[in-house]
Amino acid sequence: MRKNKVDIITLGCSKNLVDSEQLMRQFAANGYKVEHDPHKINGEIVVVNTCGFIVDAQEESIEMILELGEAKKKGKIGKLFVMGCLSQRFLEDLKKELPEVDRFYGKFNWKELISDLGKAYHRDLANDRILTTPPHYAYLKIGEGCNRTCSYCSIPIITGAYQSRTMEDLEQEVRTLVGRGVKEFQLIAQDLTFYGMDLYKRMALPELVERLSDVPGVEWLRLHYGYPSHFPLDLLRVMRERENVCKYMDIALQHISDNMLKLMRRNITKAETYELIQRMREEVPGIHLRTTLMVGHPGETDEDFQELVDFVRRIRFERMGAFAYSNEVGTYAYNHYSDDIPQDVKQERLDALMRIQEHISLAVNTSKIDKTYKVMLDREEDDFYVGRTEYDSPEVDPEVLITKDRELEPGRFYQVRIEDAQAFDLYGKVLCEF
Repeated sequence: MRKNKVDIITLGCSKNLVDSEQLMRQFAANGYKVEHDPHKINGEIVVVNTCGFIVDAQEESIEMILELGEAKKKGKIGKLFVMGCLSQRFLEDLKKELPEVDRFYGKFNWKELISDLGKAYHRDLANDRILTTPPHYAYLKIGEGCNRTCSYCSIPIITGAYQSRTMEDLEQEVRTLVGRGVKEFQLIAQDLTFYGMDLYKRMALPELVERLSDVPGVEWLRLHYGYPSHFPLDLLRVMRERENVCKYMDIALQHISDNMLKLMRRNITKAETYELIQRMREEVPGIHLRTTLMVGHPGETDEDFQELVDFVRRIRFERMGAFAYSNEVGTYAYNHYSDDIPQDVKQERLDALMRIQEHISLAVNTSKIDKTYKVMLDREEDDFYVGRTEYDSPEVDPEVLITKDRELEPGRFYQVRIEDAQAFDLYGKVLCEF
């Protein structure tokens, strides 16, 4: 166990990561050495930032806590704290079941951890953070919470109502990060498209994106986690007109069958979904759409699933993920529906959908061969440099593997010609620095 060292472990999404980065800054301001997801966990203090969205994520969080509990018993680590979505959702149960944890904090009161240790919480550093990402990109959380009422989703239970950050606050954070060398920003929230409804009484995402794109030094802005119902269409104009707003939209559609959209309480129809996608592709030529789809929601028939398959084949999403329904305590579906789809059927549907998408992804990537793209170089590996185009978000999208025939510098943009492709990777050669 190393004295004065804090190990912070983040599980779950990039929104959790931002919280961890802010907590790291507070520890550092109090004189601690802080490491994130360290190779060796041996801190005087260990903090686990948990995910509680679905059963698999909950189990991963609990397994990590149990493993660290054993390390604590053996004296390999000191105090063990747990924060985040899992403890926000199941606080009392966790206190009973995991006595090895010194204290639990939720999604919002983790700031108390600092004062509970007898240290000062620096309010002037509230939005400051130690980036855990490569220094050229960062996640920018524009809001917290969700006002949607989707049947299957536990997020509103965990986070409560939507709370937008002010445009001035966000713009200042971007300016600060640009000053530290950040060139690329991933805008994130549980629901980007609701931004501003609480503060400004209007859907203000297009205005926010315009303001942030005007900040000198911002090279790329990329948008994650939009909601299709009442989508702010003026955002498409902004994306089309602003060179530094990536032609990329992450919008979770979940399903296409009218029967399922109604059961899921998505407040949109099949026809409206098709119309929205058509408009996106017409107004923003070349846009890459990322979506998430769900299989096995209560009431999903074979016919509903076939509609979903036909939808994927027809739309040919550039990026797509899928997951099986998880019967989450407290959700509308848990309280009002029967989890009537057998697990093996859910898995078969999930596998079938992803097989189709793999072929689509290969075709999309193959179409890029012999074309030239602006690529951000993320890192160097043994055999390749690794980068991304504007159509690729970190961690979740294809990467560009670049031939090591010259010395390149991570954090810079290069013009790259694509020479080969696989379903989830591109292979390219640098022509020049961008």
